[in-house]
Amino acid sequence: MEKEKKEILGSFQQNVAYMKERLAVDKSFDIIQLDLEYAGRKMALFVIDGFAKDDILHLLMKFLSKLEPEDIEPDPLTKLLRTYLPYIEIDQSDDLNEACDLVLGGPAALVVEGLDKIIMIDARTYPVRSVDEPDLERVVRGPRDGFVETIVFNTSLVRRRVRDRSLRMEYMQIGRRSLTDICICYLDDIADNQRVEELKDTLKQIDTDGLPMAEKTIEEYISGRHWNPYPTVRYTERPDTASAHLYEGHVLVMIDGSPSVMITPATYWHHLQHAEEYRQKPLVGAYLRFVRFVAVLAAIFILPLYYLFSMESGLLPTGMEFIGPNQMGVIPLLLQFLIAEIGIDMLRMAAIHTPSSLATALGLVAAIMIGQISVEVGWFSNEVVLYLALAAIGSYATPSYEMSLANRLVRIFLLLSAAAFGVVGYVAGITLWLLYITRMETFRVAYFWPFLPFSYRAFRDIFIRTPIPLQSRRPAFLNPKDPDR
Repeated sequence: MEKEKKEILGSFQQNVAYMKERLAVDKSFDIIQLDLEYAGRKMALFVIDGFAKDDILHLLMKFLSKLEPEDIEPDPLTKLLRTYLPYIEIDQSDDLNEACDLVLGGPAALVVEGLDKIIMIDARTYPVRSVDEPDLERVVRGPRDGFVETIVFNTSLVRRRVRDRSLRMEYMQIGRRSLTDICICYLDDIADNQRVEELKDTLKQIDTDGLPMAEKTIEEYISGRHWNPYPTVRYTERPDTASAHLYEGHVLVMIDGSPSVMITPATYWHHLQHAEEYRQKPLVGAYLRFVRFVAVLAAIFILPLYYLFSMESGLLPTGMEFIGPNQMGVIPLLLQFLIAEIGIDMLRMAAIHTPSSLATALGLVAAIMIGQISVEVGWFSNEVVLYLALAAIGSYATPSYEMSLANRLVRIFLLLSAAAFGVVGYVAGITLWLLYITRMETFRVAYFWPFLPFSYRAFRDIFIRTPIPLQSRRPAFLNPKDPDR
């Protein structure tokens, strides 16, 4: 949506009055207007209290206070910008509306009598937490820094690891009212230009008041399929993970106010990789990846498969009859699973809202008072609790939180299919799930690549943690300009 431009007015008083009214200086206590006079000219400084760096602005005001009228003649604007306002991030604007919008984002606006431009001084600071290790992507060995909510800090964390002259950090704003800062990050001599341009065009077409949920709001605009439970982009809070994807040819999207960086495009298998696999020796990393795949498969298939074996004992081979429940319990087996699934989600949500000092008590309540007593009174069987715990562990072992939630819905779907139609429903449910996920696309890329379409080298690198020296080519689905590393 195009913004309405407001040209600089004829007099200094009119410009100041317009900005004062548009910024509602008299109605908001944190919007400050300073009336100044330096070098024989009236000036007005508009800043947001809490965003402005007091020491920088105070230093600039000291420089201005020493000026005489003849010091800034014959070209006051050039003299101020190049000589008497010694600061790195300084710019000019001939649009009053743009200047007001910039002030609301943090920079200071200096209106000078007799000038047909407004001087913008980007001396701002944001309340920010320290750079800590992300909770969702911890590693035993490796860096402990993670992205924060300030976009400038996040770009610097990536720059620190990618000192490449082709690294591009392109800036834009999204949101008619929020004017949220967005950064598109990619390596110009590796990333596919067409994919970059398509992403930028998609972002520019977003027409909304604001981005209340930052990256999640962006994802709902660019993913396309709103009722698709599977994530089409990958999130990371680790700068090293983001940098590794840049070298492959991915495009990053950073949103101010969010510590999560979006990696585009991302296939199904990207959500099953973790930095810990590359922080260990290749053989150890391959073992960890194999264990993670087993855990993810167990999270999806173990509950509906156990339900089939319990309901149709003839499916069990000789010697494995112990898999079925010894006691069915008062509640039907299907209802036990559904109640337990909802109970685990309730426990997860309760843990999110519980202070860390009370988390241990919550775990004891869930494990003893709910789990054990429910078995003792006959509501649940021990086997149900066991297999549900295995499925829950598999969900928590999934590196991507969004992927684990999607797999949980698939597990419930397969469970209901098996309960309704038996073996036929179970097989049909898996078939429909595979057809659905193999037909998915993310940014014109097959979601199930390299399984479909098949690529041997990429298939090997995904299922086996290949040593870095042997990974000689970038992923072909990204169409990189430089396919060889």
